[in-house]
Amino acid sequence: MRLANKIALITGAGSGMGRAAALLFAKEGAKIAAIDVNADSAEDTVKRIKSEGGNAFSFKADVSKSADANAMVEETVKRVGVPNIVYNNAGIEGEGNFLAQLSDEGFDHVIAINLRGVWLGMKHSLPHMVKNGGGVIINTASIAGMVAVKGAAAYCASKAGVLALTRVAAMEYGRYNIRVNAICPGAIDTPMVARISGEAGMSAQANNRTSFFGRIGKPEEIAKTALFLASDDSSFATGAPFIIDGGWTVS
Repeated sequence: MRLANKIALITGAGSGMGRAAALLFAKEGAKIAAIDVNADSAEDTVKRIKSEGGNAFSFKADVSKSADANAMVEETVKRVGVPNIVYNNAGIEGEGNFLAQLSDEGFDHVIAINLRGVWLGMKHSLPHMVKNGGGVIINTASIAGMVAVKGAAAYCASKAGVLALTRVAAMEYGRYNIRVNAICPGAIDTPMVARISGEAGMSAQANNRTSFFGRIGKPEEIAKTALFLASDDSSFATGAPFIIDGGWTVS
C-alpha cells in the first residue's frame, strides 16, 4: 500500500473530491482525519472508510477560523499522531456576480474559506511537520486561479492566491523535507459544480469548453492525483500546480 503507516488530514472530506480522497487514501493504508464543517457528512465518510476496514475519525471545523484550524490539527495529533499528509481541500463557489456587483460580504466569505482556510491549514500543521521530520501538503486550487471565469471574481482571486501560497510554502519549507503542491481541477462532478450548473448540469457544455472528452471529471480522478502527490512517487515534485481539467485550459 502506497500510504501505509501514514496519517492524512483532509478538509472538505464530507463530500466530493475530499471524500473521494479520504476513501482512496484509507484503502492505501493511511489513517484519516476527516474534517468538514458539516459534522454529519464527515461522519458518513468515516463510516464508509470503517466499513471497508480502514481507520478514520471525523472532526467538525470551519477552516476559515484559526481556532478551528488549530483544533483540527491538535485533535489529529492527539488521536492518531502528527499528520504526514495535509490536504487543504475545503472550498466554496460563493456568490456569483460580475465584479462590480459582488457584495463585500460575498467576496470576503470566499476569500476566508478558499484562501485563508488553506493558509491556516498550513500555518497550524507545518510546525508539527517540521518537528516530525517532513511531510506533504496538497492544496486545492483550480484552473480558475489560472484563467478567467465570468462572474467568479472572488473565486478566481482565491484560487490564484492558493497557487501563490503553495509556491511560497514550497520554497520556505523544502529544507525541512516538506513538499507542497496544488491540484488545479477543471469541471468535476461534485455538489459544488452541481450547484453552479443548475438543473441543466454540465452536459451541455461538456463538448464545448469544459473537456476534450465530452464529459466532466470524476472526483476519483482528482483523488488519484492527490494520491500521487501524497506518496513517495512524487518525491521530487514541489511548488507546482497539477492541472487536471480534461484540456479546458489549452482551448
